Amino acid sequence: MLKAELRKKYMQKRKALSNDEAFLLSEKILDNFLGRFKPEKGQKIHLFMPIRKFNEIHTGIFIDAFLNKNIQVFVPKVVENDLISVQINKNTVFETSSWGIEEPVSNEDSGELQFDYVITPLLYCDHNGNRIGYGKGFYDAFFRSISASCQKIGVNYFSPDENIDDVWENDIPLDYLVTPTEVVSFFKGAE
Repeated sequence: MLKAELRKKYMQKRKALSNDEAFLLSEKILDNFLGRFKPEKGQKIHLFMPIRKFNEIHTGIFIDAFLNKNIQVFVPKVVENDLISVQINKNTVFETSSWGIEEPVSNEDSGELQFDYVITPLLYCDHNGNRIGYGKGFYDAFFRSISASCQKIGVNYFSPDENIDDVWENDIPLDYLVTPTEVVSFFKGAE
């Protein structure tokens, strides 16, 4: 299927979830992430803030879990059409962007390029790790700017079901996908 068709289909499926269903599924995704990757004190995780009107994964529970384990947490902020990484803590002040995303008030880019995990938003991901976002290309550009050793992990309510037919040359695939029911690895020969 083409990206535009898949984007529409999975946006509708996501919007059909109640807030309670989305929260429970988000908890299962977090449990699967913690069970598979076992993040530790001092590690660095870059994690998106959800667009609530699009019923994205409830990542606030991820942030709480990570900060409680003394994991360094970074969130994206778009400044002048660039995605920067702002390190946050329990006292960080947030404001709502024009996209409806809670972002840190600070515009201070951490400059961090070596994350242990980059947890990435998406609308859909296929069996090859190709992801569909909102079509702005922020994360593909971000992936090109960070260390190649960072593990790129998508989170989604839905498992891969169909292929994306119009993958572009500049699209950067994920390493893993975490859903409420499974963790999918896109490494050949991996478990």
